[in-house]
Amino acid sequence: MSLPVIKIISEEEEMHVKLELEMEDETMDILVKWGKEEATDEDYVNIAIREGLLNILRDKEKDE
Repeated sequence: MSLPVIKIISEEEEMHVKLELEMEDETMDILVKWGKEEATDEDYVNIAIREGLLNILRDKEKDE
């Protein structure tokens, strides 16, 4: 699938830390619920862009 051109109009640096967490399934369910309640469309777009770029990089590394 191909998307139309996406133009970056600004950028903002954010601190990002990826945590490896261990928790009960119920706790995970609660956190996922809260995250889904708070996430905006912009959050989902940013996740999709990041994952798309990572997939492109992974594919490129495989080809090399």
